[in-house]
Amino acid sequence: MILGMCAVLLIVGLLLRRWRWRRTGASVLWLSVLLLLLAACGPLPRWLLSGLQAPYATRTAADWAQRNAIVLLGAGTERAGADLEPGLFAYGRISVAAELYRSCHTAERDCKVLISGGDPQKHGIAEAVVYGKELERLGVPASDQIIESKSLSTWQNAQFSRPLLDGYQPERTWLVSSGLHLRRSLIYFAHFGMHPEPVRGDFVAATLDAWPSAWNLALTDAALHEHVGIWRYDVYNVLGWNAPAIK
Repeated sequence: MILGMCAVLLIVGLLLRRWRWRRTGASVLWLSVLLLLLAACGPLPRWLLSGLQAPYATRTAADWAQRNAIVLLGAGTERAGADLEPGLFAYGRISVAAELYRSCHTAERDCKVLISGGDPQKHGIAEAVVYGKELERLGVPASDQIIESKSLSTWQNAQFSRPLLDGYQPERTWLVSSGLHLRRSLIYFAHFGMHPEPVRGDFVAATLDAWPSAWNLALTDAALHEHVGIWRYDVYNVLGWNAPAIK
């Protein structure tokens, strides 16, 4: 995303110079270079991530009710030879969901893990199914799992989780996802009338360095994706394109 933005600015700058708008073209060219350096050297992703992750940096002990739901959001799958396994950012989420389940079980409370994730990558098996097997290895039995295997986006995670949670009727709900993903997820879940407690599965940080880094570029893209998703939600609300909100 960030490389595309810089490429567009570069092309616009070259066209402006060709059309004899030399000063304006030069300014746009320098802007593209500055934007790329800010992203690759760390300041831009660090600023973008701070607004997404900071509220969820600290994990607090869960206050369990008698009936609880832990919602685990998908983060993709990867082919490992003939096998399909959770994606890179999924393992932190899965580990934290299993940790929460064990804490709830130790407190002798009723607890279900709702795993939400379809197959947006067309790997042939839904994320929720792959994650469910991993959770079983970590001590979460299939009988305490609720599989939501149709959602292809964060919006659908929230939309399709609502009826499943209505069926289980938890007194308290926890939402497990990556730190940078929680803010947008909570907005979408609130749209469908759900207000879970956020729990981060991972936390990422940009590195400030004079030498450009591909890691910083990747984090910039991830953070921009989240901010664009939030802006799009607000715009769609104004235009009336979102599904009706549920109180």
